[in-house]
Amino acid sequence: MLERIHLAVVREVDRQGSLTAAAEKLFLTQSALSHTVKKLEQNLGTDIWVREGRSLKLTQAGQYLLAVANRVLPQLDHAEERIRQYAEGERGALRIGMECHPCYQWLLKLVSPFLSAWPDVEVDVKQKFQFGGLGALFGYEIDLLVTPDPLYKPGLHYEPVFDYEQVLVVNRAHQLASKKYIEPTDLSSEVLITYPVTLERLDIYNQFLSPAGVSPTRHKPIETTDIMMQMVASGRGVTALPRWLVEEYASKLDVIPVRLGEQGIHKNIYLGIREADMNIDYLRAFVELARQFRASTE
Repeated sequence: MLERIHLAVVREVDRQGSLTAAAEKLFLTQSALSHTVKKLEQNLGTDIWVREGRSLKLTQAGQYLLAVANRVLPQLDHAEERIRQYAEGERGALRIGMECHPCYQWLLKLVSPFLSAWPDVEVDVKQKFQFGGLGALFGYEIDLLVTPDPLYKPGLHYEPVFDYEQVLVVNRAHQLASKKYIEPTDLSSEVLITYPVTLERLDIYNQFLSPAGVSPTRHKPIETTDIMMQMVASGRGVTALPRWLVEEYASKLDVIPVRLGEQGIHKNIYLGIREADMNIDYLRAFVELARQFRASTE
């Protein structure tokens, strides 16, 4: 029978690369770990690892167990932590994942009043994913996902909190600054600055440039919004961001927004949560505060 320790061993050996290092991480002796592995393989009737020189390589069965471990162990950890919080009278923790890079500054303004209203709830923001936001939500690595591109799956609920327009950002002296709106071909001679995500996730590409078969002269990824805006203000390129964010920067930097296409690109920000968590009071309160907060700042 599979037990939690078996999944933990498979995951840790894969992480550490050896039985010795995994045993140390799991606070076991190497002999105890070896015995656990041998007994597991006997019970399952198949090998989990094969030895190649000094290293261990997962078999097909081992790879499957590793996938199960990576999916199940975070859920068990989450359940234990939630039960501990109940037992000790704590409210809980809210782990927020960000798939909307420019929304980080909006979120910072929202977190402050939330913390004041819910002093016994801890908040953690995970902005950089080594995984997809959807997988993080299903895997209990986060409790709430901020995203402009919801993927509707059974067990998840998405709450729209505000809409916005995606616009081109240019220096005030730029040749495109005087246009009422721009066409895709206007960007064929420009340096386009974006966040470092895949092109198919960038609205400027998937909703504007790619359908027209147009590419910029150069694509320059930059991680932080502040540096992106400084680059645009200094005439080093153009970028695409929500209009509300550009208007905040326009008061301190020499930049202006220009509409993308005659109709513009209109988007919504959603908060994704697991359906099983929808009755958690502080999660519901955060969603409601997000709606009210955006409405009050428009």
